[in-house]
Amino acid sequence: MKDTNKKNNQNKLRNKFLKAGVQMTGPETIFFSNDTKIGKGVTIEPYVVIGSKVKIGNNVVIKSFSHLETCKVENKVEIGPYARIRPGTILKEGSKVGNFVEIKKSTVGNKSKINHLSYVGDSDIGKMVNIGAGTITCNYNGVKKSKTIIKDKVFIGSNSSLVAPVKIDKESIVGAGSVITKNVKKKSLALTRSVQVEIKNYKRKTK
Repeated sequence: MKDTNKKNNQNKLRNKFLKAGVQMTGPETIFFSNDTKIGKGVTIEPYVVIGSKVKIGNNVVIKSFSHLETCKVENKVEIGPYARIRPGTILKEGSKVGNFVEIKKSTVGNKSKINHLSYVGDSDIGKMVNIGAGTITCNYNGVKKSKTIIKDKVFIGSNSSLVAPVKIDKESIVGAGSVITKNVKKKSLALTRSVQVEIKNYKRKTK
C-alpha cells in the first residue's frame, strides 16, 4: 500500500509540473519532493532525483542522473549530467555545474563554471570563476571543516587541491596540479610543482 501511495504521489507531482510547463524527458524516471518549487522554462532530463527543500529558478537545465537536495538554483543554471548538489548550496544565475561534480554547503557565483570531476565543499565562489577538472577543496582535516573563498574571475587549473582555510583573491590563477595551502593575492599566479626530471635512454628493470 505504501509503495502504491508513493507511486501515485509521484505521478501527481509529475503531472503538476508538466502542466506548469516543465519540459521532461522520461518523466516516469524523474522524482520530486512535495515541497519542490520550479520556475518557468525548466528542462529536466531522465533519472533526476530532487530531494526536499529544493527551489529551482527559471530557464534551468538539469541533465540526466543528477541529484539535488536542500539547495537553491537561480535562473539560467545548467546542472549535470551526474552532478550531486548537496544541502546548503546556492547556484547563482548563469552558473554551470557539470558531470561528476559534487557541491556541498557552497555558493557558486554568477556565470562561474565547475565543469568536470570536482568536489567543492564549504566554499564561497565569486563571479566568472573557472574551476578546472579534478579540483578539490580540502575542507576537512579530520577534526573540523574549514572554508575556501575564491573571489571573482579566478582560474583554477585542473587537478588542483585547495587546502582550507584558504582564500584565492580576484583575477588570480592557480596552476594545474597545485596544492594551495596559503592565501593567494589579487592578480597573482600560484604554482606548486616539482621540477620535471627526464632520464635519457632509461631501461626498465626486468627482474
